Amino acid sequence: MGYEGNEYFLAGTAKAYTSATPLASNGKWKVTPATGTNATADYKTRVVVYRPQAAKDFNGTVIVEWLNVSAGFDSAPDWGLAHRELIRAGSAWVGVSAQSVGVQGGSMTIAGAAPGGLKGGDPERYASLVHPGDSYSYDMFTQVGRAVKGTKKTDPLGGLKAKKVIAIGESQSAFRMVTYIDGIQPIEKVFDGFFVHSRSNGAANLSQAPLPVITPEAPTFIRNDLGVPVMTLQTESDLVLPRLEYLSARQKDTKNFRLWEVAGTSHADAYTGGIGFSDTGDGKAEAALLDVANADGGPLGCTQPINYGPHFSVVSAALHALTNWVADGTAPPRAPRLEVTAGPPAAITRDATGNAQGGIRTPLVDAPTAVLRGDGNAGASFCQLFGSTLALNDEQLAALYPSHKAYVAAFTKSANKAVRDGFMLKPEAKNFIAAAKASNVGG
Repeated sequence: MGYEGNEYFLAGTAKAYTSATPLASNGKWKVTPATGTNATADYKTRVVVYRPQAAKDFNGTVIVEWLNVSAGFDSAPDWGLAHRELIRAGSAWVGVSAQSVGVQGGSMTIAGAAPGGLKGGDPERYASLVHPGDSYSYDMFTQVGRAVKGTKKTDPLGGLKAKKVIAIGESQSAFRMVTYIDGIQPIEKVFDGFFVHSRSNGAANLSQAPLPVITPEAPTFIRNDLGVPVMTLQTESDLVLPRLEYLSARQKDTKNFRLWEVAGTSHADAYTGGIGFSDTGDGKAEAALLDVANADGGPLGCTQPINYGPHFSVVSAALHALTNWVADGTAPPRAPRLEVTAGPPAAITRDATGNAQGGIRTPLVDAPTAVLRGDGNAGASFCQLFGSTLALNDEQLAALYPSHKAYVAAFTKSANKAVRDGFMLKPEAKNFIAAAKASNVGG
């Protein structure tokens, strides 16, 4: 299947939003367009589109990702995690430079990073871009959602006709996605579904200076009357780490809401930190993740080996399930919650090996060769978010697996169950099983 990438500039006038009443914890906000001074502002931002070249290969679904700016520049974590599945499925992906930091630049969180923002990274190429501030980011995102559906003036999909448009955001972008869902979607009704990935217990400001600062109450729940599917995926880190603490915003599954919590995963990991950059689906990524004896501190040189968990494979399954949910109404499976001790501080409950109990299960935690955690790391910058990997020693492995055949059998059984349950897709399971067979565990 042929794919192509294109970059566009989108210009227009965006509005800010306000609310006459507090943004309550239950998410049932009454948001309206702002009025008066600074109610609207002109903008010109960047949009990246990856799409099938041929109409016959397009499944009709467009994934619109709110690009993450935590590091002081745009990044696309969910494209990075799920690109294999999105390409296999024939989806189009659109990355939106929705926030000021992504365009204008901001504080640099990663040492040695390029100058912040598009304008800092390539002043000549992006000289014409203008971002008026994040109060206008929600409407800018809305306008991209409308644009990908096609108008007489805009056709970023090159003639492909979008049937369904799904909005997604991870981490910092997920905080803004919660605000968008509770405040903007009920009045604009542009998106057909949402993927909220690795959020905290709160939500982003609806507006900020020079407009009035409007901050939602925390914990912030996804409103239960939205009318379109919302899928939330959380790692171990997201539930209990300081500044995230999603545990207090946990929700029950409903007709239009699903929450997946994944054992053995961290907010960021070895896949997002490098392994995934060159992953073509040939099995090398799965083999690298199972090679826990060579786990290291990752690109930031963290104190402990970073998490080598199954995060990417479950994200891929989640987006596959959400795409079907939006397209034909087939709801994703309900998932067990991670087991947690309330504390304080709250903590993930762990088995005798040290891996999490409960949550979505994969062979990396049910046929383990390491303790995979969403916490336990230290060091510079984002190291706390990268979790940790502690390889089991020879004595521990021998107690679990008397032979290589026994290890492969246990691993295969767990992988096949994850596929049956809907939490892992067959291509990833096949690659993981092949990597387990090629290992020397139990040998």
